[in-house]
Amino acid sequence: MKRSEVDKKYFWNLSDMVDSVETFEKLFNEIENALPVLESYKGKLANRQDALACLKLDAEVSQKFELIYIWSHMYKDEDAGNSVAMGLSSRTDGLAGKYGAAASFMSSELGALSADVLDGYIADAEFSDFDFLLKEIARQKAHILSDKEEKLIAMSAEALNTSYNVAHMLFDADMKFKPVAKDGKKVELNNGTYGELLGDPDRKVRKTAFNNLYDGYIAHINTLAANYAGNVKADNFIAKARGYSDCLEKSLFGDGVPTSVYENLISAVNDNLGTLHRYIALRKKLLGLKEQHMYDLYVPIVENAEMKLPYAEACELVKTALSPLGGEYVGLLNKAMTEGWIDVMPNDGKRGGAYSWSSYSAHPYVLLNYAPTTEDIFTLAHELGHCMHSYYSQNGQPYSKWDYQIFVAEVASICNETLLDDYLMKNVKDDNVKKYLLSLRLNRFRTTLFRQAMFAEFEYNAHKMDLEGKPLTVDNLCGMYLDLNKKYYGDAVVSDDRIAYEWARIPHFYKAFYVYKYSTGMTAATSIAHNILARPEYTDIYKNKFLKAGGHKSPYAILCDAEVDLATKKPYDDAFAFFNAALDELEKMCK
Repeated sequence: MKRSEVDKKYFWNLSDMVDSVETFEKLFNEIENALPVLESYKGKLANRQDALACLKLDAEVSQKFELIYIWSHMYKDEDAGNSVAMGLSSRTDGLAGKYGAAASFMSSELGALSADVLDGYIADAEFSDFDFLLKEIARQKAHILSDKEEKLIAMSAEALNTSYNVAHMLFDADMKFKPVAKDGKKVELNNGTYGELLGDPDRKVRKTAFNNLYDGYIAHINTLAANYAGNVKADNFIAKARGYSDCLEKSLFGDGVPTSVYENLISAVNDNLGTLHRYIALRKKLLGLKEQHMYDLYVPIVENAEMKLPYAEACELVKTALSPLGGEYVGLLNKAMTEGWIDVMPNDGKRGGAYSWSSYSAHPYVLLNYAPTTEDIFTLAHELGHCMHSYYSQNGQPYSKWDYQIFVAEVASICNETLLDDYLMKNVKDDNVKKYLLSLRLNRFRTTLFRQAMFAEFEYNAHKMDLEGKPLTVDNLCGMYLDLNKKYYGDAVVSDDRIAYEWARIPHFYKAFYVYKYSTGMTAATSIAHNILARPEYTDIYKNKFLKAGGHKSPYAILCDAEVDLATKKPYDDAFAFFNAALDELEKMCK
């Protein structure tokens, strides 16, 4: 449908954020006029009054910019054919560059202040809104180099990012794959269609897609290996230059996460690989395969069990499932569902997929493209998790501390999914639907906790090999990856020769030590959901210590405050207990 044909009760109300184009123009002009004033503080931050005035002005400008930037882009996302919205969002993109340039001096100048001056600012009550920002700058001072050295590193940034840029040119533009024959037609194969083809019930289609995709990577494998080796060397060079022991420490340092969290993740997952092997063996049995291959791991093991609920019924289900979070939380969900926080239905020109987006000055928003499927019911719960996390953070912190970091960004959303999953398993009567839900839970764990941990182990090994002077050749990288695949997936699946090249198609590897956050996010969320269900009093801890925490301290410390310490075994014990319970139940139901 065109947007004009959709019932307006399914629209979000963006006027709660910015009520008109005239208001947008007013805020836009105020920001532009403030930028020269912001720049005028350059060279003055050693003065207490100037530093405080600069930080306050930056927060004021940032809050206004955030508001018009998010509003204009959400306005555009309603309908890409709206030329007015396109123009407004394009202007905020341009303003972002001007604002970034005007404020660029602040971090480096504050970082150059003496420890005594910074400590004085931190101890000063008038700087309380900015104390965490200043503490982070003070914490990172040990890794800030001399002006001359910082200039050299800045000058080298473009060259050191070459591997990242080359990889994306290869992935997005240059690499071509043979098409796949399906239902008598040729289907284009690319990284977008590949996942769909791997879920096809026709095994010949899956196998052909798998072989053709990896043949495309194998044709470029020497280039890909040399490029990735260059990326690893650049990572290790910058880490050493800044005084870190290795790239792992540097990558985690920014989030305030100890390296023991990363090492504990890999250790805990390795200790529980027997559970994954059981699941892989059960898949083989339920699919009736004499020999299971890597291209068989994405096909559904239970079919025709969709929960086809209309949107209104999905909303009621989600509210009921999340009732362990308390009446206030459910009331906010109802407010989101009925007061224009959510754009529900697909329409021509609307951005695909789903997201939640928030500015500090207005309630959070959610974009959906709802269809009556089980996946979309879980998507509703997931995006509302982000939405409520943002709402509580907005109302629990000042502007300068409200935004939470990526390390914890998926925790509230996956927690909601887990609570929905638990409720459905306790209340659904249809055994086939139950088996379907169990299979979804198990597959989410396989792809998010186990698979991303395998990726994390690969990255760790590759960077360590380079530090030890071992060459990152095609044979070394593929051999190491194939060994990991065999270890993680076990004997119930054939680790096909082509899977040794999978590392070459993972774009996240060009931003080192990022993928582990998917595994830790799922682990933390599952542990929190376990605590909510086991201890009703824990709900207040979750809301007050986690949801309201925003970014007022490191994300690792925030999770510890919520009784989830990812450097210990307990969160993983909770997560794997949840996985094992689903596996036990599915085995029992399928006997």
